[in-house]
Amino acid sequence: MQESELIHDWNCVEGCFDYSTRRGVQLNDETLRDGLQSPSVTDPTIDEKIRLLHLMSELGIASADIGLPGAGPRAVRDVEALAREIADHRLPIAPNCAARTVRADIQPIIDISQRVGMAIEAATFIGSSPIRQYAEDWTLERMLRATDDAVCFAVQNGLPVMYVTEDTTRARPEVLKKLYQTAIECGARRICLADTVGHATPHGVRQLVRFVRQEVVEPSGEDVKIDWHGHRDRGLAIPNCLAAIEEGAHRIHGTALGIGERCGNAEMDLLLVNLKLLGLHDWDLSKLSEYVQLAADACRVPVAYNWPVFGEDAFRTGTGVHAAAIVKAEAKGDAWLADRIYSGVPAGWFGLSQKIEISPMSGISNVRYWLNAHGMDGADEGLANHVFDAAKKCDHTFTDAEVLALCSQYHAVSQPAAAVA
Repeated sequence: MQESELIHDWNCVEGCFDYSTRRGVQLNDETLRDGLQSPSVTDPTIDEKIRLLHLMSELGIASADIGLPGAGPRAVRDVEALAREIADHRLPIAPNCAARTVRADIQPIIDISQRVGMAIEAATFIGSSPIRQYAEDWTLERMLRATDDAVCFAVQNGLPVMYVTEDTTRARPEVLKKLYQTAIECGARRICLADTVGHATPHGVRQLVRFVRQEVVEPSGEDVKIDWHGHRDRGLAIPNCLAAIEEGAHRIHGTALGIGERCGNAEMDLLLVNLKLLGLHDWDLSKLSEYVQLAADACRVPVAYNWPVFGEDAFRTGTGVHAAAIVKAEAKGDAWLADRIYSGVPAGWFGLSQKIEISPMSGISNVRYWLNAHGMDGADEGLANHVFDAAKKCDHTFTDAEVLALCSQYHAVSQPAAAVA
């Protein structure tokens, strides 16, 4: 049968959003800046950061936030080293640096850009919500003056500017309109909508992106790109990213494993998985698992066993019915079928594979498959039944060592008996 006949995709029925109209959406990796704001992560070594940067470029991530040099000498050192790595190796990834809307934060970006000889986008940010204004005693006039001064200073010194409004999803439309218009008039050619505290729902995201596109960007007459930056506080980061894409955002931000302040940012690894499945990212993602593991090791963040795609259990099954279906699919000699019969995500796309284990929920198919996969005779009824009977009395999924011990136990008993006979 044709592959298209084996899966009826309700994601693509009439009336669903046509993602093919949004090809060209880019990704911005915030792992090395926003991600490191998590109080639970460790700041990677510069060698680890450089390796992550190379993996980002190999995965087709268009740009990366390489730090906030206004934070101090160590930040300046790391940002410059990363910028030099991009320049020296001609990595296909564009650097940007975070900065408050003050000259003191922008000047280090200018200095590094000039020393390295490469443009570095200044991501100048300012709080925009009424709750932030009230807490800081900011007036709109003060915010507009800061925006004007910072953006003009960056542009006059040769930096491309992404103007970021923090807490955009709780800001008043008239305030956002004035802030963005001022930034665009001063030369910002990218504006970023930030769900700083993870407040938004997909519906809210669509309303916000549509408003900015129709009321700010289109009337400006300039080629201004829209970025979306979301957080995980309500567990809606990935759906919100997709909503932003649907409504016209040009670039989406995320971090490896969703690390970041509080509950973290949109998960870059899962964003890549979803864009691949939607046909919006056609890069080879076989190194995505390496990116995830390096980020986990470098930042000392454990990967949850049930983390989608890259968790230990993502492609493991110890259930009899599931294993039997995979075995039957493999028996047809169809790797495509076996990789999808009980998986909505093809493991092979990401350098991974389906794995059948033995547990109390297993059938005899699990046991035979495991034995064959480990160089033993799955057709040996005595051996298969010995392991199967033990599994039914157990309260957990067997480790490989436990199964091997059961096999040794069986052979130790059966072989002397065979010799006597």
